[in-house]
Amino acid sequence: MLLMAQYRNTSRRGNASDNKLLQLAKSVQARRIIAEITRKTDALTQKDIATWRRAWQMAINVETPRRAFLYDLYSDSLVDGHLTGCIEQRKSKTLGRPFRLLTSDGEEAPEATALFQREWFYDFLSLALDSVFWGHSLIELGEVLSDDKGLYFTSASLIPRKHVVPEYGVILRDPSDDIAQGIPYREGDYARWLVEVGKPDNLGLLIRCTPYYISKKNMGAYWDTFGEIFGMPMRIANTSATNKADIARIEQVMDNMGAAFWGVFPEDTKISFQESSRGDAYNVYDKRLDRCDKELSKIILSQTMTIDNGSSLSQSEVHLEIFESVCASDAKRLGYIINDRLLPLMAASGFPVSGLTFAWDYSDEMTDAEMREQERVILQYYDVDPEYFVRKYGVPIVGKRSNGLGFGEAGAGAGGEQEEQSTALAKDSDFFA
Repeated sequence: MLLMAQYRNTSRRGNASDNKLLQLAKSVQARRIIAEITRKTDALTQKDIATWRRAWQMAINVETPRRAFLYDLYSDSLVDGHLTGCIEQRKSKTLGRPFRLLTSDGEEAPEATALFQREWFYDFLSLALDSVFWGHSLIELGEVLSDDKGLYFTSASLIPRKHVVPEYGVILRDPSDDIAQGIPYREGDYARWLVEVGKPDNLGLLIRCTPYYISKKNMGAYWDTFGEIFGMPMRIANTSATNKADIARIEQVMDNMGAAFWGVFPEDTKISFQESSRGDAYNVYDKRLDRCDKELSKIILSQTMTIDNGSSLSQSEVHLEIFESVCASDAKRLGYIINDRLLPLMAASGFPVSGLTFAWDYSDEMTDAEMREQERVILQYYDVDPEYFVRKYGVPIVGKRSNGLGFGEAGAGAGGEQEEQSTALAKDSDFFA
């Protein structure tokens, strides 16, 4: 508690000197690196498996790695609804998780926690999680400003990935520039405002998703062609006319009928419809699309049943456990990044976060049984205000039973009374059942 009080006092003193910290942050802030690069419009061209293999080969080139073409493929794949749904499901689990800033003795520092409850930090988390799928994210923090809630960054922006060469730690003004002309971002003034997330040689999970997306896109196009050819009955016009003008007129009417389904024909012209006998399109095309979706789910979520229909409750529970494990791994990795990279950068910029540690709050994820067991143990050794149970369970408490567990004043007596309460708890083990 003493350390917590010291932190609060330090925070109050810090509020009085916010202007000095703000001036310090602005005085050392270099030019924004994003202003140094030349943005270009992405090319939306047709992609196939051969394009993917060439782009992959260019990205893993040891001497001159280039990821621009591979990132074009990644951008194309993100128009797929199933793939983006998987990505958002995985990200939202971590983005929605509560967090705290802790002092060295494990107590929460609410003033410091409030500094992170800002839009810029949410954007930072989202961009950092994107590195799982893209392989790398270089995040630039905006200017440091202050308001009644304290210091904050104006933004957390992504440096366009096409301009970043993580293998050499440089940023190219133009994606086609020579790597030797790049701007180093791991040292110098720029490093004060950049947070690198991801390994230099990591191409992300989308490298595995792209071929399935291409196959799915092509199969969908083939199914559209199939539907165009065999989805509608064939219209046949039989005529005894030999006049070229009449035949041309029939051709024109047949061509322009469209969905109107009527036409004016010369005399003795008969119209018939030939139904298609091809009925296996579902097995050919839909099965392939379904297979691609399942593979995408396995790559992103490591399972399928949290986003697709499951066959049984027991299987869905196993898949949910796998999904929880994947998201817990994301959160753990993100915690390391915040503590090892973001917090030191913030402290150097004047934020009062020195000596604090970022931690996720898992208390809301306890099951009802786990929560009841925790409450049972607390009641065994400590006095609890009945108002806690009134607020939580909505059950009015009018008094205690003769062998009650002892709320409020019941535990204020000697140690013998506390021992009696413990004995009563042991006898009344179904209190929360």
